[in-house]
Amino acid sequence: MSFNIDYFRALETPRLARLGPNIVAAAFPLMKLLPARFILDQAQKSRELKAASHIIETTSGTFGMAVALLAAARNYRLTLVTAQTLIDSPYKRRLELLGANVVVLEDEKGDGNQPGRLAYLRQAMEDQPGTFWTRQYDSPGNWMSYARLAELLVRSTGQIDWLVGCIGTGGSLCGTGTFLRQLYPHLKIAAVDTHRSVLFGQPVGKRMLRGLGNSVIPANVRHHLIDEVHWVGAYAAYHSAHVLLRNHGIFQGPTSGASALVGAWVARTHPDATVAVIMPDEGFRHADTVYNQEWLARLPSWPGEAIHEPETLSTIDPREEWEWTRYEWGRARLDDVKPPSQA
Repeated sequence: MSFNIDYFRALETPRLARLGPNIVAAAFPLMKLLPARFILDQAQKSRELKAASHIIETTSGTFGMAVALLAAARNYRLTLVTAQTLIDSPYKRRLELLGANVVVLEDEKGDGNQPGRLAYLRQAMEDQPGTFWTRQYDSPGNWMSYARLAELLVRSTGQIDWLVGCIGTGGSLCGTGTFLRQLYPHLKIAAVDTHRSVLFGQPVGKRMLRGLGNSVIPANVRHHLIDEVHWVGAYAAYHSAHVLLRNHGIFQGPTSGASALVGAWVARTHPDATVAVIMPDEGFRHADTVYNQEWLARLPSWPGEAIHEPETLSTIDPREEWEWTRYEWGRARLDDVKPPSQA
């Protein structure tokens, strides 16, 4: 397959949308192409990745699609390791049509089974020497690739006072925030997580909202950059995604909805500040779920009430899927913040 640079550039370049007088959103078709392409390019230059090599990665979403597109374009073999709660049949078929071998593991706890996925990956690398692991959770190439997003936001917006974005691997938020804070030392960063994700001290558990959060702590999550954390439940994110479509004509996935929800609140709370929001995913993958009223109607307690502001917590505490909470993190190290069981 020929490598069409213009096509990939279009997928990894966000549309900039004004969501209000002091808030701009970077809405990506496929944001994870930025780190995937950067990591593969660097590996090719260093000869760590050779022609027709085998690539492997554990993925819960769009990083897998990004690597699959690149692997098909560059003639690499690819294995993606995921969990049954993280992938639907249509998405799996799309990855397989691109030539990826998709390994789906059991997930009895509903937390994504990241330890099991990593164990499978490491065993596969041992069995197949020379396999290249993209290491999206720990590779510095992940966060470094977001220099392009930081530059785009600076050129289009100028002064930026708040950066809001979802956090899973830590690459997009911590990378963009690192570059922006070199220009704007006063910049504040709000991380958007979800309930029962371990990234900011909650106990691990079943997570309904995917594409953010994690059941392990990636090296690319740099807690000392974060000023406040917002835990957004799935229902709140779904409501927000619907609002984006109705009010702005922006068709994005629920992680983008979660970012937009928090960003709008930050913008209202700080009307003199300029707020930039990262929205990582388009809505097409979720057309049969988040944007399907029949599917939504089968959810317990849906629709509930749309939430417009978070509950500020004094201690870290997981909540239900229709709730949205906030904690003033204060650029702390993770080890300095007590988990719920010790608070």
